[in-house]
Amino acid sequence: MLFITSKIIQGFLALFGVASLVFFLFTVLPGDPAQMMLDQNEDSAQLEVVKAKFGFDLPLYQQYFYYLNDLSPVSFHPIDLQSFAHYNAATYGGVVLYKGTENLLLLKYPYFRTSYQKRGKPISEILKETLPNTAVLAFSSMLIAIILGVFLGILATLFKDHWLDKTLLILSTLGMSVPSFFSAILFSWFFGYVLNSVTHLNMTGSLYELDDFGESYQIVWKNLILPSFVLGIRPLAVITQLMRSNLLEVLSQDYIRTAYSKGLSKYQVIFYHALKNALNPVITAVSGWFASLLAGAIFVEYIFGWKGLGKEIVEALNQLDIPVVMGSVIVIAFLFIIINIVVDLLYSYLDPRIKTT
Repeated sequence: MLFITSKIIQGFLALFGVASLVFFLFTVLPGDPAQMMLDQNEDSAQLEVVKAKFGFDLPLYQQYFYYLNDLSPVSFHPIDLQSFAHYNAATYGGVVLYKGTENLLLLKYPYFRTSYQKRGKPISEILKETLPNTAVLAFSSMLIAIILGVFLGILATLFKDHWLDKTLLILSTLGMSVPSFFSAILFSWFFGYVLNSVTHLNMTGSLYELDDFGESYQIVWKNLILPSFVLGIRPLAVITQLMRSNLLEVLSQDYIRTAYSKGLSKYQVIFYHALKNALNPVITAVSGWFASLLAGAIFVEYIFGWKGLGKEIVEALNQLDIPVVMGSVIVIAFLFIIINIVVDLLYSYLDPRIKTT
């Protein structure tokens, strides 16, 4: 219990640091947020109204406090919820924990404010629309990387110093060296254009596409094949080499020699004795890569036209839609923290030497 509590506290502090860094980083950027929300031809009177409405005219420390207050699931708000527009929106789904003479203490969902460019669309709605697509892409990529990586790592171990082992090492090194955006362009062109008559795969496309009549959306699973494989190439290469090196190290242990002395075959020793211990570092690598895929799918999604969080971040940066970028970064950081906590618990389960109490 103490282990979990300490991890949660560390995660909270890390998330607080990320939120603070994101706020100050984007606050010091050139440009008037009120001007970003309005057309460039709007007059100064309208700009002043927007600044007063959203608190852009307040001192920096007050804006910082209000931003953290919006993100916090437990937050203070004035009784007059019309004082600031974002306070009114922040109470959606909120439960009043305490009501004072001037302020409310609310339990609510974190509020990421609204988009500058999409007519005040809440960031939470944008995240709901894009994050599941990115999660599907990252999960499928990681699934491909784990299955193929563990299999190829075991295969390389069984045929150590054989031509097959050397070929797998060369291919895995190449897979780690090639940037994802280059692989995405290459695979999109070759399999989606050159070999389209054979593969029937599209160069671009998302998980949900309009049907031929343009009336409703339908799932197009084939659009997942190319981006998921491209995104999984680098973790696949890492897992293959990591699995091979760990398995060779475990096979040199004394208890493995004891297993051989009992008359067990090489395959039985690997799958029933060595594989579990060799998987520990692999799981650690998988956790880091899975979280990284959520953040690193930006270029792959953009090239393949995959309507996920990565593509949304690129478009938001191009349009200077700062709240979308800020909200996306904080959500990705939160997912990093959750995944790391889960992996620490799983790692301690696989390795009894690690204490969680």
